[in-house]
Amino acid sequence: MPLLGLTLPQLLWAREPSRRRGAGRGRAGRQLSCLFVVQYGGASHIDTWDPKPDAPAEIRGAYKPIATAVPGLRFGELLPRLARLADRCCLVRSMSHGTSDHDGGMHVCLTGHSRPQESTPCLGSVASRLRPARGSLPSYVWLQNLDADVRPWYLTGGSLGPGHAPLLVGKGADNAAAPQFRTSAFDPPPDVTPQRLAERQQLLAGLEEVPGSRGPSAPPAAAMRRCQERAFDLVTGPEARRAFDLAREPEAVRDRYGRHPLGQNLLLARRLIEAGVRLVSVNAWAGVPKEGEGFVYSPSFTQGWDHHGAAVQKCGIFSTGQFGLGLVLPRFDQALSALLEDLEVRGLLETTLVVVVGEFGRTPKVTSNPHPGRDHWPACYSALLAGAGARAGLVHGASDRIGAYVKDNPVSPEDFAATLLHALGIPPETRLSPDGATQPASTGQPIASLFGE
Repeated sequence: MPLLGLTLPQLLWAREPSRRRGAGRGRAGRQLSCLFVVQYGGASHIDTWDPKPDAPAEIRGAYKPIATAVPGLRFGELLPRLARLADRCCLVRSMSHGTSDHDGGMHVCLTGHSRPQESTPCLGSVASRLRPARGSLPSYVWLQNLDADVRPWYLTGGSLGPGHAPLLVGKGADNAAAPQFRTSAFDPPPDVTPQRLAERQQLLAGLEEVPGSRGPSAPPAAAMRRCQERAFDLVTGPEARRAFDLAREPEAVRDRYGRHPLGQNLLLARRLIEAGVRLVSVNAWAGVPKEGEGFVYSPSFTQGWDHHGAAVQKCGIFSTGQFGLGLVLPRFDQALSALLEDLEVRGLLETTLVVVVGEFGRTPKVTSNPHPGRDHWPACYSALLAGAGARAGLVHGASDRIGAYVKDNPVSPEDFAATLLHALGIPPETRLSPDGATQPASTGQPIASLFGE
């Protein structure tokens, strides 16, 4: 069946060479995974992870700081549940780059390159290439598409090819919180019955050679046949269907995460990580309320963290409107805290790196155009890490007194990417092709102190 321009067998064949010699295992032979939570739109660091209570009113905003489980560490007051879990997390307050538009900033965020090219692969594609998933599950999954100002380059494998592109699950109204959400990403077309699938498999089994397999660059028939069998397992087998089936979760668990796109996508991400997917990216957007339907996905408002307070948004950053932190932060607090607690209880936090970051922060000074808001600000922003050996309770780096610029221990996109790869057991200098002639996985240096090294 077609998938991002390839058939499933071709997709799996593209990944086949990297599955040899114990691929997929990281430090000390552990199976390591990453759950990459993307605050698309650019979250305000000052109103969340890096409050400035002593700054002037036009800087500190409307929310007060609250104490956390880490002595001396403060979060914004709309994050009470995460504040209680701060001693499980590692906070980076000195992120910085130079790109201030959504598309460019997100390209920097997802690739770990300050000046990425169109062909620069996302970190998920790099992980897919160097740490592929076990079994028949995909290595890289993206939950909930990015719309508006981000082009669809994030759905390709870049220079690594479409075999390392993510499997997109959740587009438009078809998201994990929707009542009729398609629980398996591998459902065949409606006109392809199980009997027809079985007949196709029998037909393939009778072929002595895969069509088009001639030539020096084509996959050998036997190897391609293995990929076809795995593709058939994805479509008809129980493993993937179980992982994508949110109906298997108790109602209380689904309620704990939140009955909105962000909550249900994070719950689905946990199921995928538990099943063996290597890296899951999640668009951290909770949706907008619609009378009688709860929180729904609207393509017109996917930049849930883009809180300009502009006239077109018709609400201020400190409101409970659809572009207000009063709407998005309580649901973010609910969903992310549920995820961290769930991973810990299930013993998955030790082997799963949770990353929370956006493409940039917001301006220190609150503007009014005509509603209160903060504009794009890549010069200084924050990121949160948890699990996979990241030092719990650590704060790395600092911003200046108003959160405008990095004060100490600056972290570049390259170093942040290298740190994430290190957490997955991938040395940043690892070349992206077996011959060692291509670019390294990252040109940055891991921040060793984040892992007590």
